[in-house]
Amino acid sequence: MLQFRSFRNTDPPVLTGIWQSQQPQPGLRQPICVSLLEQLVLAKLYFHYPGLILAWEEGRAVGFVHAGFGPNEQQTALQKDYGVICLLMVRPDCQQIEVAEGLLQQAERYLIGQGAKVIYGGGIWPLCPFYLGLYGGSKLPGVLVSDSLAQQLYVAHGYREVDRTVLFECSVKGFRFPMHPKWVQWRRTMQVKSVVDPRARSWWEACLMANFTQMGFYLLPKEGGEPLAWAMLRDLDPEGSSTLRAMGLLELEVAAAYRRQGMGSLLLWEILRYLQRLGVETLQTQTMARNQAAINLYQKLGFQQTNQGIVFRKEHHG
Repeated sequence: MLQFRSFRNTDPPVLTGIWQSQQPQPGLRQPICVSLLEQLVLAKLYFHYPGLILAWEEGRAVGFVHAGFGPNEQQTALQKDYGVICLLMVRPDCQQIEVAEGLLQQAERYLIGQGAKVIYGGGIWPLCPFYLGLYGGSKLPGVLVSDSLAQQLYVAHGYREVDRTVLFECSVKGFRFPMHPKWVQWRRTMQVKSVVDPRARSWWEACLMANFTQMGFYLLPKEGGEPLAWAMLRDLDPEGSSTLRAMGLLELEVAAAYRRQGMGSLLLWEILRYLQRLGVETLQTQTMARNQAAINLYQKLGFQQTNQGIVFRKEHHG
């Protein structure tokens, strides 16, 4: 008979055991250890013991689910109207569907009890409190299409697909640098400034990125002024294990007055040149499936699609 209980301080080895039992799949970090789980999940300031629930059967842990919340509009504190089921994982050598359904019900009960009116399946910015660096790629993608158990579970329990993400990867080491003629002219009047570990723009960003080295890149007029375009990257490995072999592009923005002129392409081109000199081997990124302009940009510069994510949502009418 299945039993459920909240997280205890003695559980990290149990959680890593469940994690290590999983079949290899894209986007799921393996191997995992207790110290990495503690660093990226359990040490978060807003970690709440009742939100991490384990399933037990005949004295053996067979799965867990972790539910939490995103930030308020100002990103200064948690906001509990919108809950998120961050990760649900079940051992392959048990009744997976039965265990997964029980864990989902427990997670929903926890979130609704905390005040959630809407529940998301899978983390997506800004509803992404846990597992950055352990699941997905540069950012949390919702539920990866390779995670078939979670997909089936959400669809069967009334969750709707409300969005999709597309994950890309570029080989920096083998990147070739085609030069657009107008870029030559722009480079005479513009410069790219890079900043390591720029100051966090909000409490929420500081919480999520505290364990990763970040780099900011800014396309600026040489005579001075505001950035025309900017980008933020992170090391895909947390501090302490970082090798800078793989980076993730978190965002790429162009000032409104300069969009659709090629500024984003120029900045990303300069970033890839910089990363190649630094010895970085791969650059990962993701965008929403509806953002065709971003998809076209990445494909033009040689990024290859590696996966997709699905964002699930369910309203609570209580």
